[in-house]
Amino acid sequence: MPAGRNPGVGRATGRSAGAALGGRDIAVDLGTANTLVYVQGAGIVLDEPSVVAVDVMSGTPLAVGAEAKRMIGRTPSNIQATRPLKDGVIADFDVCEKMLAYFVQQVHRRRWSKPRMVICVPSGVTGVERRAVQEAAEFAGARSPAYIIEEPMAAAIGAGLPVASPTGSMIVDIGGGTTEVAVLSLGGVVASQSSRVGGDELDEAIVQHLKKEHGLATGGRTAEEIKIQLGSAAPLVSEVRAEIRGRDLLTGLPRTLEINTREVREAIEERVADIVDAVKVTLDRTPPELAADIMERGITLAGGGSLLNGLSQRLRAETGMPVWMAPDPRLSVVLGAGRALEEFATLGDVIFDDSPV
Repeated sequence: MPAGRNPGVGRATGRSAGAALGGRDIAVDLGTANTLVYVQGAGIVLDEPSVVAVDVMSGTPLAVGAEAKRMIGRTPSNIQATRPLKDGVIADFDVCEKMLAYFVQQVHRRRWSKPRMVICVPSGVTGVERRAVQEAAEFAGARSPAYIIEEPMAAAIGAGLPVASPTGSMIVDIGGGTTEVAVLSLGGVVASQSSRVGGDELDEAIVQHLKKEHGLATGGRTAEEIKIQLGSAAPLVSEVRAEIRGRDLLTGLPRTLEINTREVREAIEERVADIVDAVKVTLDRTPPELAADIMERGITLAGGGSLLNGLSQRLRAETGMPVWMAPDPRLSVVLGAGRALEEFATLGDVIFDDSPV
């Protein structure tokens, strides 16, 4: 199993850390589901949902992060709780700029000092999408140019894989909006596949299944809870049942429904199969010498979506290769970006500035 390295040396809230962390450079995992900020020399100082509650009339942000997430599905008509990123890229540029600026201000209080910023993007983004992320970072107060690191590379570094060696390493990073699969060697990506299937797609599959099969309307937060409690990618030794609540589509009244892990597994099967296919496609594109390394070292899972029950067993059965979990799967990307920031002299080759793509 690959040895993990956790460069995060501290954990604090953005509010309490801000004054003390004034002029230090930062790394940001701007994720579809959560945004994490790493400050040089201090580790991860902010971990918040990528959600903004906006006043519909004025466009003014009313709440950001965890407070805004609690408002999803509960707001009056004049307030909209929205997620400005979709499928790993910026869907609402103005709201994303304000959200990122808010997060950066929590950890970087020096008004006239611009920190160097490393920000993560999916490997499959277009040049326009990548530039949009850089512009959002610069609007938030980053020194120009903001630096970009691809998520699979950051996840591999954060998981402790030897990305700079001539040995092949395979990382599968499953986030809220995308699944990034990459084979890395000598500090570069040899083969990769970016699929816009992640935790959000699994949640939506559960919502649609309940609506179609049971006539029950549920929200995204409820679907996420069902996925965490009952979701699985492979048959379980003991299937579990639980009650869920939603709105009956026929009567419009609240209703309770009992479902089990088998039914939830069937609901998300198509999306799980997409993730497995992305891994197989990448393996098929991998040179034989590196494929032999992966057969020996195994596949490393990272990202919050990799915590889905039974996913490692499913991949092991489908590929015939060992499958390991990163030491801190949900934190791997931001830890890797942070390590690249800390060791800029040696890991700078994996980071891009705003040169033409």
